[in-house]
Amino acid sequence: MKENVKVAVRKILTNYLELNKHRKTPERFTILDAVYSTDGHFTLEELGDKLVADYSFPVSRATLYNTLKLFIELRLVVRHRFQSTTKYEACYDNNSHSHQVCTMCGKVTEVKDPQIINAIDNMHMKRFRKDGFTLYIYGICSTCQAKMTRLTVELTKKKPTKNKKNNESRKS
Repeated sequence: MKENVKVAVRKILTNYLELNKHRKTPERFTILDAVYSTDGHFTLEELGDKLVADYSFPVSRATLYNTLKLFIELRLVVRHRFQSTTKYEACYDNNSHSHQVCTMCGKVTEVKDPQIINAIDNMHMKRFRKDGFTLYIYGICSTCQAKMTRLTVELTKKKPTKNKKNNESRKS
């Protein structure tokens, strides 16, 4: 399945480059392969590291940025602007999906809920044809909730009560 997707996206890129008389550079195709070999979200830096580690193919930050910009225009990659970072994701075979974003730690989890997809697919939008969607659901993840609960419990234990404080001052 994944190889079929790689073949399809290479074909889209090749056709676009030929039609627009752009050069078919090894950088573009290697970056495309690296993007479609990555599961989930990635930063520009993570993609650059992957190109060096897995492909022995270092490219400049500008080349990465410009190539990803082209892939976004071709709808091969989607850019997400999460709290304090920008992440990218291959999207050719997954145009519609949702994300849970923790507002405390920034953790992003993909949500695959058929009810959400069906609800949006069945929505009628006036004078607009839907091609896909990305939904962001903000909240606090279970790990951060547990940390907050532990912190609250610890603070309550450490905080002296008023009666205890008054009794100690009377003893002096």
